[in-house]
Amino acid sequence: MSTFPSGFLWGTATSAYQIEGATTADGRGMSIWDTFADEPGRVADGHTGDPAADHYHRMPADVALMSELGLNAYRFSLAWPRVCPDGVTVNPAGLDFYDRLVDELLTHGITPSATLYHWDLPQPLEDRGGWPERETAYRFADYAGVVADRLADRVPLWTTVNEPWCAAFLGYASGVHAPGRRDPGAAVAAAHHLLLGHGLAVQAIRSRAATRVGITLNLFGVFGDADAVRRIDGLQNRLFLDPLFRGFYPADVLDDLLPYAIPVRDGDVEIIGAPMDLLGVNFYRDHAVSSAWDGSPNLDWPGSEHIGHVRRGLPVTDLGWEIRAAGLTELLVRLASEYPTVPLYVHENGACFADVVMDGAVHDHARLAYLSDHVRAAHTALAAGVDLRGYFAWSLLDNFEWSEGYGRRFGLVHVDFETQRRIVKASGEWYSEVARGNRVP
Repeated sequence: MSTFPSGFLWGTATSAYQIEGATTADGRGMSIWDTFADEPGRVADGHTGDPAADHYHRMPADVALMSELGLNAYRFSLAWPRVCPDGVTVNPAGLDFYDRLVDELLTHGITPSATLYHWDLPQPLEDRGGWPERETAYRFADYAGVVADRLADRVPLWTTVNEPWCAAFLGYASGVHAPGRRDPGAAVAAAHHLLLGHGLAVQAIRSRAATRVGITLNLFGVFGDADAVRRIDGLQNRLFLDPLFRGFYPADVLDDLLPYAIPVRDGDVEIIGAPMDLLGVNFYRDHAVSSAWDGSPNLDWPGSEHIGHVRRGLPVTDLGWEIRAAGLTELLVRLASEYPTVPLYVHENGACFADVVMDGAVHDHARLAYLSDHVRAAHTALAAGVDLRGYFAWSLLDNFEWSEGYGRRFGLVHVDFETQRRIVKASGEWYSEVARGNRVP
């Protein structure tokens, strides 16, 4: 068996908009995802994030379910528009929900890991320009301070921003995520201001509590011809890692982004590069790319309009994402070698597969195999000397899967969205055994 170090965190991860529902309850304001999902054609099945998994009303039972599974950690996000409906003004009822959540987790012996931003920007801030505007970074820092004032005495682990690449490029370049804009220059500005907001939020949290804080990035191994690999690794990985850990934006990436200029001001890189206590790594797949691409412009990566994905003949998930667990090991080893300053946590890792309920059970063997292979890959990284402190499976519950709606499932727990009945899947039972034993059977 592959045994993990004592104190290793075994958890699951969720995001507020994907599971909470209750989008108008107790003073919550509109987010960009409420607006986006209301527009015809934006979400595959035409639904919105309400009721999602109705976690807002079922939170105590969901936490009890985590405890029954033997999990010792839970990574959740707070909904900024629930805490500050207009992005600025505090809504006490919204903060109260997360206060109760943290207390419920601690009562069950589960370590809370809080994420401040998982893509649900308050709509009033988007109306004033959103993340392409510098002011949004300062409003984010104010919000971080409000949350830290209430929760930092009990929450030991903090993530400022989840996947700034997605928030910037899918939201403002390709437009497939909220707010649905297609403006590459705005996307580049948004990427910088998300990082600036991260740095300002680190300052806000640290001024209030001695707690551990970092950021969570979606990172990829990149394979293909040399120029394509350099470009995509730069725009997907190094655009974020280098300012965070080396204090500068890579020169080749700045060149690739022309004519879109990153709006850096004096002092920004010092704020962005302030020391962190952890790096969250979200890993689902590799990228195989080619500069021989002759398809449509690639707005996911402004500056690489002529780079495209290629297939390698590997097994795929229901989203068409290729499966190669060794990529997780390779990524963690690379981070420990090239950016060896902080402990690492796998903050998201999981797979989308169709589930069928038969006789009250879900036998999701493909997801179980995916998780088994990737948890073993994480252990291989540990054995290679990587300072890996925890693994959070994505996700606890089936949920609203962004532009895919409710037809795509990642959960360890099946949710019937009509009745809200929960059924622990075979993958959830397996993961429970891993968490309880601190080893892979």
